[in-house]
Amino acid sequence: MNPPTKFLTYTVPLGLAAHSRAEQLRCHQSNAAKAKQVYLNSLAVCAVQLYLQWHGFETDWENSDSYNPATSTLMDVADLIIPNYGKLECRPVLPNTEVISIPEEVWSNRLGFVCVQLHESLREATVLGFVQEITTKDLPINQLQSLDEFILYLNQFQQSASIKQPIQLSPWFQNIIEAGWETLETLLASPQPQLAFNFRRAQKASVERGKLLKLEQAGERIVLFVRLTPADDSEIDVSVEVLSAESQIELPQNLQLIILDENEKPVMQAEAGSSESLEFQFSCVPGERFSVKLVLGEAIVTELFAI
Repeated sequence: MNPPTKFLTYTVPLGLAAHSRAEQLRCHQSNAAKAKQVYLNSLAVCAVQLYLQWHGFETDWENSDSYNPATSTLMDVADLIIPNYGKLECRPVLPNTEVISIPEEVWSNRLGFVCVQLHESLREATVLGFVQEITTKDLPINQLQSLDEFILYLNQFQQSASIKQPIQLSPWFQNIIEAGWETLETLLASPQPQLAFNFRRAQKASVERGKLLKLEQAGERIVLFVRLTPADDSEIDVSVEVLSAESQIELPQNLQLIILDENEKPVMQAEAGSSESLEFQFSCVPGERFSVKLVLGEAIVTELFAI
């Protein structure tokens, strides 16, 4: 049984990256049935992750229970964290299935339950729809709500949730730094020549911190540096730079670095190509806000800042 034809659905390809991630999680299981469950759950999570990222939502699979081998062994779980929102449960649906069985152990602490139909070849998946809550173990597919309602639901939730606060940069000069932003010495604990080079060129009056950003879907880790230097006319000079955190020196070729103004309008944009780093320099006045957005394929990470 399929959802009503008027339903908005979303079909995504399940390529090598999706299957590699599923295999990585599956290989921790010695029981064949559990291994298959983990594999299919992982593909469902991957499909929902792609769908959400396409709509501009950030996701954090690596900190979800479904990414934890110990938790996946003990539970039939397919959750996906949306930072600052909560968790979604992403349930796989096999072809020719009319009723989805959702285990009681995942009924609580969820924003909703998204059902993903895996195609016979497992090379594609269709995000069918969702329900906000579960009151019975067996959920007929024809009771799913449409995906257009799902986005509206998430947007309404965002309005009622705490709005993501910008990272305050001026306190950095008083050594008041938000969690997650590390000193260069900490980041240099894993020696990388490029990072060392940038450390040496930092100006004495400036303050600089870096953060490791995970572009999960693309399987890449990027280091974002923000350096602040006081200017003569009460402005602050800002340098934003990204480097690869992996063993290779060059950035991923299609990585885009975008600077957005406080109206979320792109004002600077560049693509890595074969570059080892991308950097933008600009000036801000106290109270001004800007965002740094990294895009690599379907993977998107955005950091909001305020001077």
